[in-house]
Amino acid sequence: MLSAVEHVRLRVSKGTDAGHKARLGQFLTPATIAAHMATMFDPVDGGVCRLLDPGAGIGSLTAAFLDLCAEGRLRFRAIATTAFEIDAMLLDKLRATIAAYADRLPLASLLRNEDFIEATVNHLQFGNDEGFTHAILNPPYKKIQGASRHRLLLRQVGIETVNLYSAFVALTLATMAPGGQVVAIVPRSFCNGPYYRPFRDYLLSRAAIRHIHLFTSRDKAFRDDEVLQENVIIRLDRARPQGAATLSTSTDDSFADLASHQHPFDRIVFPGDPERFIHVPTSPARDAIECLPAIHHSLDELGIHVSTGPVVDFRLKPHLRDMPGPDTVPLLYPGHFEGQRVVWPRMDAKKPNALARTAETEKWLYPNGFYCVVRRFSSKEEKRRVVASVTRPDALGNAPRLGFENHLNVFHENKLGLDASLAHGLAAYLNTTAIDENFRRFNGHTQVNATDLRLIKYPARDILMALGKWAGSRKDAPSQADLDAKLEELCA
Repeated sequence: MLSAVEHVRLRVSKGTDAGHKARLGQFLTPATIAAHMATMFDPVDGGVCRLLDPGAGIGSLTAAFLDLCAEGRLRFRAIATTAFEIDAMLLDKLRATIAAYADRLPLASLLRNEDFIEATVNHLQFGNDEGFTHAILNPPYKKIQGASRHRLLLRQVGIETVNLYSAFVALTLATMAPGGQVVAIVPRSFCNGPYYRPFRDYLLSRAAIRHIHLFTSRDKAFRDDEVLQENVIIRLDRARPQGAATLSTSTDDSFADLASHQHPFDRIVFPGDPERFIHVPTSPARDAIECLPAIHHSLDELGIHVSTGPVVDFRLKPHLRDMPGPDTVPLLYPGHFEGQRVVWPRMDAKKPNALARTAETEKWLYPNGFYCVVRRFSSKEEKRRVVASVTRPDALGNAPRLGFENHLNVFHENKLGLDASLAHGLAAYLNTTAIDENFRRFNGHTQVNATDLRLIKYPARDILMALGKWAGSRKDAPSQADLDAKLEELCA
């Protein structure tokens, strides 16, 4: 049956206006992913199943679950499905999907063309039933504004979150019976960052993480909709004690290179971590940062700061200059950095090369000097997530001041430049394989924020200085292998 639903999905996906999808945060689930998600539930023989599918779309996930029931891999004496779908355009297709199982299973179904958030908040406040035993979901992906109706509704039941997908997961957990199993495919963004901290607290206090599956390619899971986002499938058990968890990976939704490992939970949420970041180790081995005891310092302990570039170009548009001239200072964008080299001015640049130095712009400028700079956004083709470079005063015409555009992160000491060796050492350290592997464990974004860089652990200043002197003394930039070996040598 799922194969027939997949043909419908492809037609619907191609025929639906992109604006309509964006308004609803709607990305229909491919059959391969739906089938894999259904296999993540524990085998059952007997009992009653109460299945929830919020944001059911055309019913791909419910169909995948019911296929396993029809095949006898999940056995229940009775099944009751509840499917929410707010998009009236999909209701007939959803109804047809579920109706196809009526003669094959002891099935009762309920379709609700309602707002899942509003209906569930009302139910939690006034309803009283046994709760769902199973839930399978691909929730909508869309930001929730702070003063929006959805945000206010969620707060009535103690849920504070910033996106529809995390709201759907939280509400689903709230409606589960003790021991109920939830399998959801969601963006990885909830695993870290301050905005999702309340959601992580909510999730970890109410459920045990049993399994996380990571798609290592950012553009394959929902390629029909051209979604660039790292996605995970997560299995949660309501009100169960937390134990070891399974972590698995595959490049894409073919699952051809599926790899799976068990990990103790203290490798997934580190004990004592106040942010409660959810790490996703992709192998049983500890990464190099964990294995090198010399790497344990925070930036605060090193006396170093990192800030987002303060120049927001559209706000200073009258002061932007294509090329440097009298009374201007260099304005640096990500495009001005090639590896460790600063290329300024760029004759072929699509962005300005300079900013007029005026009373209005002065407060956004830094003194010229040595700074370690990291791009905030990496492309999907980038080999590393963290790409660090160094500014040198002589590469910028020894200008007295300079501007860093908002798509850069800047390492500094109280808004002053760094010692040259320290700047080169920071850049070399951040460009190591060890940092790339460590960063990927807790960040699934294409974005590298200043907050993320503050949370990384660093070697002591003397080690960074030694690494910088070694890197700076070389005629050519060190190879990745040489850089990784030098870090290990200095931190051993």
